[in-house]
Amino acid sequence: MTELLEQKNNEIEIKQTELTNANEQKKFLDTTLGKVINTALDLGLRWVLPDFIENQVIDVKNSLIKGGLKEGIDKAIENSVELGKSVTGIFTAIDIGKGTLGIFTGKFDNISQAQNAVKNGGLIDGVSSAIDTALNTTTKKGWIPNEIAKLIRQGKNVILDNVSNNIETEFVSQLNNIEKLGKYENNWRNYFQKQDFEGMEREYQKIKEKLKQTLPIETTLKQAREIENVHLLIKNSGKNFELTKEQLELAGVLAK
Repeated sequence: MTELLEQKNNEIEIKQTELTNANEQKKFLDTTLGKVINTALDLGLRWVLPDFIENQVIDVKNSLIKGGLKEGIDKAIENSVELGKSVTGIFTAIDIGKGTLGIFTGKFDNISQAQNAVKNGGLIDGVSSAIDTALNTTTKKGWIPNEIAKLIRQGKNVILDNVSNNIETEFVSQLNNIEKLGKYENNWRNYFQKQDFEGMEREYQKIKEKLKQTLPIETTLKQAREIENVHLLIKNSGKNFELTKEQLELAGVLAK
């Protein structure tokens, strides 16, 4: 009975860990994609309303937001990511003694998985529907004149193209971030071998800053955590590089 309870507790702990990771990724994608789409909307509205001055474009956008555009886009992002996960089959294989069992975790293992999920989740269609709904609401309430709404509808494909292009650019940036993280981590290790703490500190700060801009992926985080643990061990011991084997092993364990 005790073993059964311990097994159950372990299963709960694993699920909670996976849920936390998935939630961190979801929060990052929601925020990042939201900013990307917002920028694309700004550019698109300026294009479809060329005779409007900046303040007028801002007023139109604020009216659309008042009409539910932001909520519609937030929902479109959430739905597309979850649908994309399902379509692309985000799961992990676990050993059950007599083979393996696929468990749906909703956690991305790399940037390409996230990119494919967004691409296959119908995000652009969701943004299109959000724009239509906001236009309908704002024209009914008289917040935007019908002729302006008509211009936006006619130019909606331009807005959606901007959204699509900006999303692709963001994922290219994410892949570049992973590459730069690898470069900074290699530089840190080289400085560590030379016992050059100033060099290590420079690369460590670059790693921390780049992590803020990068989708949290377990392998990426693990490597960065290991460096962080060793870096802080040296820093907190007065820049002493004479670490024991146990300390280095512990730093690796703590990074998992």
